[in-house]
Amino acid sequence: MSRRMSPKRRGERGFTMIEAVVALALVMIGLAAIGTLAATNSRGAWKLEQRAALADTARLVASTIPRAGVPIPEDLAGNVASHRWQMRVTPFLGEVPEVPQSRFIPQRVELRVRAPSGAILSLETVRLQLRSGGG
Repeated sequence: MSRRMSPKRRGERGFTMIEAVVALALVMIGLAAIGTLAATNSRGAWKLEQRAALADTARLVASTIPRAGVPIPEDLAGNVASHRWQMRVTPFLGEVPEVPQSRFIPQRVELRVRAPSGAILSLETVRLQLRSGGG
């Protein structure tokens, strides 16, 4: 007596090699997508952290600006937590008419902070400077 399998039973033995390769390829594609997503999230978090450090450094430097009316040298520079910064004070040349009776002159203050990685944050503001002679 020979043992023969019915066509029905032959398909129930297991996976063919092609099915296994296709399943393995699908798993690899899924893992690659997850890896790419994780790398993108990691880069985004690093950039956000770098931006926050720049903003904190700029806030720290800006908080050391002398009070309104006290003169600031035209160019200031320094290092804070390995972040280089530079502050430049120039006359404000906006569309503000000069008020002769005013005791103050508007000045433009530019602050530029550079991270060790090379990222730069630039801020601009206007401050009032006492006129010479005290007006």
